[in-house]
Amino acid sequence: MNKEQLVKEIAVKASLSQKEASQILDALTDTIMETVASGDKLTLVGFGSFEARHRSERSGINPQTKEAITIPATRVPAFAAGKLFKEKVAPEKQQTPAKAETEEKSQSSSKTKSKEKS
Repeated sequence: MNKEQLVKEIAVKASLSQKEASQILDALTDTIMETVASGDKLTLVGFGSFEARHRSERSGINPQTKEAITIPATRVPAFAAGKLFKEKVAPEKQQTPAKAETEEKSQSSSKTKSKEKS
């Protein structure tokens, strides 16, 4: 999905014009970038958090010359998905009752066997 498609979706879901939706999206992204650039963390509960992270100096290899180089330390933007976002993308697998019962039996039988060995 590109920005134009996202603006259309926002406009439909929020009953706004595309121009208004575009202004809101621009204001949101500008605010997120300004907040993270200033060193603050921005958290949208359920969605995720945006922050600046420090990346330490490290060694690397110039792919053209194969020469070892030092990559300087820097700050980079980072996003960590929230719980609801993660669950939406990869829902937890629900166990079938039979499978859950089988797992419980195997766990209880292994506990019994370990007690017998003692």
